[in-house]
Amino acid sequence: MVHRHLTTISLLLAALPLVIASAGCARASAAPIPAPAPAVAQTSVEIEPHASAGTVAASGEVVPAQEAQLSFPVSGRIQTVTVTEGDQMQSGDVLVALETGMLEIDVAQAQAALKAAQAHRALLEAGPRDGDVAVAQAQVQAAEARLAQATAQRNQLTARATEAEIAAARAQLAAVQAEEKSARIAYDQLRDRKVEDWEEEVALLRLRAAEQGRVAAEAQIAMAEQGAKVQMRAAQAAIQAAVAQRDFYQAQLDLLQASVSPEEIAAAQAQVAQAEATLQAARAALNQAALRAPFPGTVAALDVAPGETVLPGQVVLELANLDRLQVETTDLSEQDVDQVQVGQQATVFVEPLGVEIAGRVIDIARQAETVGGDVVYRVVIALDEQPLGLRWGMSVEVEITTE
Repeated sequence: MVHRHLTTISLLLAALPLVIASAGCARASAAPIPAPAPAVAQTSVEIEPHASAGTVAASGEVVPAQEAQLSFPVSGRIQTVTVTEGDQMQSGDVLVALETGMLEIDVAQAQAALKAAQAHRALLEAGPRDGDVAVAQAQVQAAEARLAQATAQRNQLTARATEAEIAAARAQLAAVQAEEKSARIAYDQLRDRKVEDWEEEVALLRLRAAEQGRVAAEAQIAMAEQGAKVQMRAAQAAIQAAVAQRDFYQAQLDLLQASVSPEEIAAAQAQVAQAEATLQAARAALNQAALRAPFPGTVAALDVAPGETVLPGQVVLELANLDRLQVETTDLSEQDVDQVQVGQQATVFVEPLGVEIAGRVIDIARQAETVGGDVVYRVVIALDEQPLGLRWGMSVEVEITTE
């Protein structure tokens, strides 16, 4: 538009001498024609471009309507780069991917922890099974019978033990030693695992019962070898072992029959919720290892290669939608910005192409910028059309109709 103003002014200046000469001839029809005046050198005057009345002018540049500098939110080593500069991408396409070995392990561990928490909660909510209670009751009854038998044997002690009694005592010792070994292994395994306190307590009671049984069996051998006095001590130890076994099985029965408190259910539910959150975080971290296109566009710049390590926030790729270009002003003065409003029509002259494009104002910057000491505001112009050859970064002149 400014170029057309310059052309019009130049034509008027060129025609001015002809107009003056025609007027002089009309007035001097009867007078003699004077001698021509000597030629006077004309001085070229440069006229500054300016906006016509009711408009605001500014320079600008062509930019994409959508453009993003993409980065990873996590650090890692680049495993694959699936694009090159200039590739056309669709929304959701994978552009760059990090190595995911450790992230996949984190997801698997979180899944296992969630399953364990869910199983524990279900066990508490379901309560004891009838079959478990029946088995525990039978074990208590058997322990009470062994206690009664041990008490009766102590009351009936008389003479020295026979060889058969010694052999039987040794066999009993071997049996209780095996039980003690099994109980100790079970207790050590529970201590190495994270289990409920009551489970560890039950295992400890079993171990103590086995130890008492061993002591009783050893005492029984000694009794068989040394006489009635030792027999009495062995019988007393057997009673103590029977009492310990009875107490162990009774504790198991009490735990099964005890009702689960609401606080225990709430704690189990909290453990499940925490495990679910951990799994979600692990899955999110795994998903973040793949950089995807947020919108359809062209890869404008690529700054990484496989094997390189990237940090969170480090720009690895620039994506732009070159099918939708618009114009942003670069020097719209603070004195003119108050005349500009969203929706106003604009004319854009693309200097490299020599074409004019109609458009309209779609956005005005809320904050000023300083360019070369001048305070300017960035105004965005949407183009009504996109002519062939229009490219990102081309210089333009903008004239906004403010009336």
